[in-house]
Amino acid sequence: MRGADGMQENLFTVAKLDDFVPVDHPLRAIRSLVNEALVRLNSLFNSIYADSGRDSIAPEKLMRALLLQVFYSIRSERQLMEQMRYNLLFRWFVGLSLEDAVWNHSVFSKNRNRLFENEVVESFFTEVMRLADRQGLLSKEHFSVDGTLIQAWASQKSFRPKDGSNDQTRGGGGRNVQADWKGKPRSNDTHASTTDPDARLYRKSHNTASILSYQGHVLMENRSGLVVSAVVTHADGTGEREAAIRMLDRVPGTHSKTVGADKAYDTADFVAACRQRNVTPHVAQNDGRRGGSAIDGRTTRHDGYRISQVIRKRIEEHFGWGKTVGRIRQTVFRGIQRVDQQFKLTMTACNLTRMARIMFAVPQEVRQ
Repeated sequence: MRGADGMQENLFTVAKLDDFVPVDHPLRAIRSLVNEALVRLNSLFNSIYADSGRDSIAPEKLMRALLLQVFYSIRSERQLMEQMRYNLLFRWFVGLSLEDAVWNHSVFSKNRNRLFENEVVESFFTEVMRLADRQGLLSKEHFSVDGTLIQAWASQKSFRPKDGSNDQTRGGGGRNVQADWKGKPRSNDTHASTTDPDARLYRKSHNTASILSYQGHVLMENRSGLVVSAVVTHADGTGEREAAIRMLDRVPGTHSKTVGADKAYDTADFVAACRQRNVTPHVAQNDGRRGGSAIDGRTTRHDGYRISQVIRKRIEEHFGWGKTVGRIRQTVFRGIQRVDQQFKLTMTACNLTRMARIMFAVPQEVRQ
C-alpha cells in the first residue's frame, strides 16, 4: 500500500537534542574534552566580563562555536549562524536548545574579538594540553619542530612604498588600476601593505613567487604527535629557527631533550643554541650548504637520530589538516595577534581530534 505524502507534527514532543546525535559520533568524545578544559577557564572568563549589564554570549558557547567553524571548514560567521539555525548537531555541540534564538553574526564577531584580545584561545590551548598530560599522552624529552607559510589577507596592490609615493600605473584610470612594478625593487624595507601592515613579502623557495604572508610555527611532542606549542611570527629567513628556540625555552624542565627538524634548521647558530639548552638537535643534514652540515657523526650515529627523522614528518599532518580543514592556508584575519589566535585555535582543534581518537578508541593498556 502506498503511503501518503503528508506530514503531521505533534503538538508536544519529549525528544531532546542528545537523542538526535549518534552514540558513536566523534563530536561526543571531543565535546567531553572541550567541556573539561572550559571548566578550568571559569576564573578567566569572570575577569574579562563585567559583573552587571546585559548578558552577552556565554564564552563557553562561543568557544564551542569557534571550534565547530574549524572542524567543518565554515568560511564565515554568517554561514555559521545560518547552520546553527537548522543543524541539530551544531546546536547540541554548542549548547543551544531547540527554542534558543541564534545570535546575529555581527554580535558573534564582536564577542569573538573579545576572546582574541584577552588571549583566551591560548589559555584554552594550555588547558587541553594539561588534559593530555594527565592521560600520559605527552613526551617530556623528544620533540619535533617545523614552520609553514600562511598567506595574508592582503593583495599585492596594497604593497605600497612607505614614503607615500605611488607606483606608476598602466592602462586607464579607475579604482582598480594596474601598477607597473617592472624594474623597480620592492622589499619589506621600502614597502608595506596598506591593508595589513604586519604582513611581509616572502617566498618559500627560489622557484615560487613572493607573497604577503606570515609564518606559523609548531613544536610537536613525539609520543602521540600532539602540538605542545604554536606561534605566528613575521615571515623572514630566520623566523623558523628563532621561533623554535623560543618554543623550546618554554618547555618545562632542564633535563636533556631532543628536537627533530628538517634541513632548514641545519645552521651553526641553531645547533649551538640547542646544545646550550641541553637539547640534542636531531636536524636533517644539509650537505649542500656552503661549509657543510653543522651536524656531524656524533649525533647521526645514534638510533635516536634516525627515529627522530622518521617521526618529525608527522608534524606535516597538522599543517595539512590545518590548511585543508582548518582553512589557514590563507588567513581571513589581519594583524599578527589575530592571525596568531586563529592559528592556535586551529592547532587546538587538531589536537582535540587526535586526542579523542587516542583516548576513546585505543584501550588504556595499549596506550601505556
